[in-house]
Amino acid sequence: MTFATPTLGLSSGNKDRIFYSSMAVAMAVTVFIGFGPTFFFKLFSESPPLPPLLHLHGAAFAAWYALFLTQATLISNGRPDMHRKLGYAGMGLVVVMVVLGVLAATHAIRTNHTPPGLDPRSFLVLPFFGIGVFAILSGAAFLMRKRPETHKRLMLLASIAMLDAPIARIPSVFVTGGPLAAFGLQDLFVIACIGYDFFSRRRIHPAYLVGGIFILAMQPMRIVVSTTPWWLAFGDWLKG
Repeated sequence: MTFATPTLGLSSGNKDRIFYSSMAVAMAVTVFIGFGPTFFFKLFSESPPLPPLLHLHGAAFAAWYALFLTQATLISNGRPDMHRKLGYAGMGLVVVMVVLGVLAATHAIRTNHTPPGLDPRSFLVLPFFGIGVFAILSGAAFLMRKRPETHKRLMLLASIAMLDAPIARIPSVFVTGGPLAAFGLQDLFVIACIGYDFFSRRRIHPAYLVGGIFILAMQPMRIVVSTTPWWLAFGDWLKG
């Protein structure tokens, strides 16, 4: 007569569910803290009201992180069917976010609604590149939706790609450290992804390597591009 030896600890699947759910919560909290004073708690401030465009922009981007958290919860609760159905709605939301992101960035430069001390044309590179990286990673994730291990990693990286905006709005982050400080805190999320893969599987999934390097490479690229004559000319053209 034999007895099964009990296995201690969590299975790989359970660890993944905990990790992705935790990352979803961490990103949602970051967005809430960053945009709290200027969006979520706007009604309680005495600053001028936001135009409808920025309300739509903020609502769409907040909806993305709420959707990501919902999707992670559905997988944790064994509802991949609902996860897939919401996934199609999520890609529709991506299109809306890209359009609203471009319009919001254009509105910012035309109204000089940029951090003091920065050329509005140079600052424009931050939202434009952020939107571009998000669109590429989320689009790749959608194309890889039948490969769950790749899909979920690319979706997580796509969400991380937009975190520089709320991080930069956390009090004192951008003021004291500028874009590099926001990028550095954003990089912690990427490092967490790579670190989790390495310590849980003793290897790093190619999606994290390629996608993570892409996010990291686009950070200094923005700074380099922001002062080039052709980008400044683009900013002048966009201002009209």
